[in-house]
Amino acid sequence: MTAQAPNYGAFDRVDWPVRTPRLTLRPATAADAETAWAWRSLPEVTHWLTAAWSHDEFVRRWAEPDRLAVTLLVEHEGRGVGDLMIRVTDAWAQAEVADAAHGTQAELGWSLLPVVQGRGFATEAVAAAIELCVGPLGIRRIEANCFAANEPSWRLMERLGMRREGHYVAESLHRSGQWLDGLSYALLASEWRGVPPRADRSE
Repeated sequence: MTAQAPNYGAFDRVDWPVRTPRLTLRPATAADAETAWAWRSLPEVTHWLTAAWSHDEFVRRWAEPDRLAVTLLVEHEGRGVGDLMIRVTDAWAQAEVADAAHGTQAELGWSLLPVVQGRGFATEAVAAAIELCVGPLGIRRIEANCFAANEPSWRLMERLGMRREGHYVAESLHRSGQWLDGLSYALLASEWRGVPPRADRSE
């Protein structure tokens, strides 16, 4: 039951930029590579990401059309402070009903500048991504994954009402050489209850 290729035209349905009380979200561009490198090159960020690249390789990969098509830049007071991934895909379906599953599922991912963490920006940004999914993107099921040891990420997902659906034992090889557990979370559009109270007090 494997999902089909991402729907790279999904962002065309959104009226950009999207604003939250403190943040602005917009589609990333190739020119944002240097901005993103400010956090994507930091050890505390790359520890959990597949991003162990040189500066030049990062800039090249950031500018790839397939990546830009699923990446948003998160800005605070005009400064880039993070990025979001919203990868819209088709849900698995039997052949007879495959058309009804087109573009109904999305995978989320995120990274933020460490100096702004602890202020609820991640919660606010990911909540905005969920709002986009259940709103203009018309997504019925949202998914996200992380290492089980990445507690801030899975706590954020739980704070936003996402449900833990899988705990996979020693399923992912980390660059440290260790096989680590993984977690998968999901949320149906019908389950979304909005940004949790006091979202500005925690990450």
